[in-house]
Amino acid sequence: MAETGIEFNRMSLMTLEPLLDTSLAVQIHVAAVTPAALLGAYALLRPKGTPLHRLLGRIWMTLMVVTAMSSFFIHELDLFYGFSPIHLLSLATLFGSWNAIAAARRGDIRLHKRIVTGLYFGGIVLAGLFTFLPGRFMHAVIFTGAEWPAVLAAAVIGSILIAIVLRRRRERLIAR
Repeated sequence: MAETGIEFNRMSLMTLEPLLDTSLAVQIHVAAVTPAALLGAYALLRPKGTPLHRLLGRIWMTLMVVTAMSSFFIHELDLFYGFSPIHLLSLATLFGSWNAIAAARRGDIRLHKRIVTGLYFGGIVLAGLFTFLPGRFMHAVIFTGAEWPAVLAAAVIGSILIAIVLRRRRERLIAR
């Protein structure tokens, strides 16, 4: 309010500008991995084997394949002819996706569950955490102009991880 002499400090919580300034491959990658992260967490916490689980699983797997495929067109970390170790994770994601589907179709639900859990924690959670390091463009997207969102983001991610771990422990205890 200029009349009263009070100036409000408008701190930006997030800006999409760094994302919009990146390549189409990066934008597709982020557009696929973001719903995959949310949908995957939801599917891991919900009952398995239901028609809803199968539908969400198909959508999630499609998003994971799009995420992995789009990464082959991203070359910001050029360590070896345009590729980096993260591209090995993309290959593992494609291979794991194929094997997870095959295991489910064979009825090997235990293997399916192990693969999908590994894909989620390795391909989304672990890889995703590295994208928020200072200097990476996702850090600029999420944390531009504010310091407290970093703490909030860490708390949310930590809470999701704790919830998943506790649910898995409970399932193991019930199974025994």
